[in-house]
Amino acid sequence: MNESLDNAPRLRRTPGGFGRIPVADVAPVISCGAYPVKAVVHERVRIQANVFREGHDAVNASVILTAPHGTQRRIDMTQVEPAGLDIWQAHVRMASEGDWTFRIEGWSDPWHTWLHQAEAKLPLSMDLDLVCMEGRSVVEQAEQLASRLGVESAASLLRAVIGSLDPQRPADEVLELVTSRPVARAMARFGPRELVTATHEYPIRVERRRALYSSWYEFFPRSQGAWQDDDGRWHSGTFDSSHERLEAAAAMGFHIVYLPPIHPIGHAFRKGRNNTLTPDEQDPGSPWAIGSEAGGHDAIHPDLGDLDAFDRFVSKAGSLGLEVALDLALQASPDHPWVTEHPEWFSTRLDGTIAYAENPPKKYQDIYPINFDNDPDGIYHEVLRIVRFWIDRGVTVFRVDNPHTKPVEFWDWLLEEVHRTHPGVIFLAEAFTRPQMMAALGKVGFQQSYTYFTWRVTKQELTEYLTELSTEMASYYRPNFFVNTPDINPFHLQSGNPASFAIRAILAATMSPTWGVYSGFELFEHEPLAHGKEEYRDSEKFQYRPRDFEAQPNLNLLIGRLNAIRERHPALQQLRDVTFHETGHDQVIAYSKQDGSDHVLVVCSLDPDNTVETTLQLDLEALGAAPGQDLAVVDELTDQEFRWSAHPYVRLYPGQPAHVLHVTA
Repeated sequence: MNESLDNAPRLRRTPGGFGRIPVADVAPVISCGAYPVKAVVHERVRIQANVFREGHDAVNASVILTAPHGTQRRIDMTQVEPAGLDIWQAHVRMASEGDWTFRIEGWSDPWHTWLHQAEAKLPLSMDLDLVCMEGRSVVEQAEQLASRLGVESAASLLRAVIGSLDPQRPADEVLELVTSRPVARAMARFGPRELVTATHEYPIRVERRRALYSSWYEFFPRSQGAWQDDDGRWHSGTFDSSHERLEAAAAMGFHIVYLPPIHPIGHAFRKGRNNTLTPDEQDPGSPWAIGSEAGGHDAIHPDLGDLDAFDRFVSKAGSLGLEVALDLALQASPDHPWVTEHPEWFSTRLDGTIAYAENPPKKYQDIYPINFDNDPDGIYHEVLRIVRFWIDRGVTVFRVDNPHTKPVEFWDWLLEEVHRTHPGVIFLAEAFTRPQMMAALGKVGFQQSYTYFTWRVTKQELTEYLTELSTEMASYYRPNFFVNTPDINPFHLQSGNPASFAIRAILAATMSPTWGVYSGFELFEHEPLAHGKEEYRDSEKFQYRPRDFEAQPNLNLLIGRLNAIRERHPALQQLRDVTFHETGHDQVIAYSKQDGSDHVLVVCSLDPDNTVETTLQLDLEALGAAPGQDLAVVDELTDQEFRWSAHPYVRLYPGQPAHVLHVTA
């Protein structure tokens, strides 16, 4: 007895170990399954794994998708080239929001094992009786399952196959039958699956489509309607005077209006025009220096109105189909109520003073950072209270200021708490920092993230970056391509050349499913604070900037056109399926995106100053066409129709720097 136990095989069962049919390198999986893969309703998500086995028998694989309510669906995978790498893939779409899971099942495939043998032996008349006998056995199992499930059409077809597996019949007739499309479909659905080996369950969080696809417009309510009286005294714009800007944003096709902080602004160390330390008494200060005697993060700056005015603003936005995004800036001015009520929430220096924010050589004396290691329980729950306060007032989106300066663990907790009670709320991470931190914020739950797009300008840079975002990062990082921000006046826009602005808008709106514009961009605002500085002169962060948004020239028409094109084309509303096409010019970039039967091809000049001409080399398969087939395309920017071969000639110039082409046939 003891001897038999000692000689018994010992199977090692470790987490993630190989089973009977090895399944390895499952993707997408985030941090070994600690965090869910990102998806939205009806988004096409690719699932992949390596599946293999010993010997020469055939293997196969399936994805088992489990919905939040527990129902399961099987999606069979396909082996992709090169076959020797054992890569299996499937694409899935999920029809409802919620927390889904998937697993991969590898299994021995008797049908394809037999088919391989039959294709090799039947033409040579080898082992005819045995080959046909074994084939009948496999097909009989499939016929029995089809009959049990009541699929009589398949069962009848499979009975005919059984009767045809006769060693007396010509081999070519038998092979033609067993390799036909109807038989292949029936056997794929009902054929036997042996030695089924399942992986762990991996999470996928499916969110509303706005988490992936949206167009953002940022403006300062205090500038909208601001005016000076005869004494030169400024009067702030209000929420009520900002309704016109909501109407303009809706007319241009934006989905989300983002407001910088709307809270009371501190007086201590208030910054003046162009970030000076000597403000005039009329200077309104930086909205990010939050808190005064009028309140903190749950209060509204009195100059903007009251909570009723804010409610009217949100209601007006909703009537126009817009959502309101608030800035969540977790910091305080020296005048914030927290400073006296919770001094332990800040860092105290050895001289007894509270540490203000610094990014040497920059100093932000008007802002106290929060120390999340001092009373984390109190800080965590206060932030959650604030977020829920604004959610209760109709806010559905938060743009989070500098999340990379707060603990990732905190965001992990907060975002999960909010998702638990308000799963439709969206958080955008404003983190221009190291790649690992930006990735971590995406993994713990930020629905969207700012990106390096602002600094990617060459063809190579844009190609490499979008490839990275649309492949390995797509499962956890949703990009938001803002063309500019109040903090960033990009060098490539500082010439003021309207073509530069048009090119960047076209790239942002067609490369990323989410893009954003800070007001002033459409008016070609470009003057820097100083040479070599990526900051705006007369920055709206420190002063009122009322604008004439109908002044000529402007980009209102182009921006509206781009958003309308995006709305018509599912291909531009997704991130994962993008193909770059060869161009013969370093200043011309070409890429296509697809979703189902919708294909959009973008050809864009990267030279705002000169005419560029080149011949393209199109990947026709990526555009839904067969080799040698011409394409019928419509330029969505101009409504022009073209008939293109695989090698079309294009000519782009500053007045028309791009084609955005819908492939119609």
